[in-house]
Amino acid sequence: MTDHLTIANAYLALWNEADDNARSAALTRDWAADARYADPLMQGEGPAGISAMIAAARSHFPGHRFELSGTPDGHGPFTRFSWTLVSPNGEAVARGMDVARLDAAGRVTEVVGFLEK
Repeated sequence: MTDHLTIANAYLALWNEADDNARSAALTRDWAADARYADPLMQGEGPAGISAMIAAARSHFPGHRFELSGTPDGHGPFTRFSWTLVSPNGEAVARGMDVARLDAAGRVTEVVGFLEK
């Protein structure tokens, strides 16, 4: 049985990870070698490409954190969850919803993101 909450929390922790080496290690461990990420603003492929994409996004929003909004759900290999990007003073500056696909081993193979605000 897929634990959608654990998947969503691990994903958001990845985006909140400031240390490039720790983020790369998590991507290598938890994501497929050919994993892909895409949203309306950016895309990345493979652990190295996705880590670089996250680092670039983090540089545009220093001190901000991604927080889970609501309760994740899903079916089959998919997990769907909503998130809020929060500024250092607690203001919500962006919201979105992502859908992650996992392989049979539980590794992320693809994430498609949707921006709501």
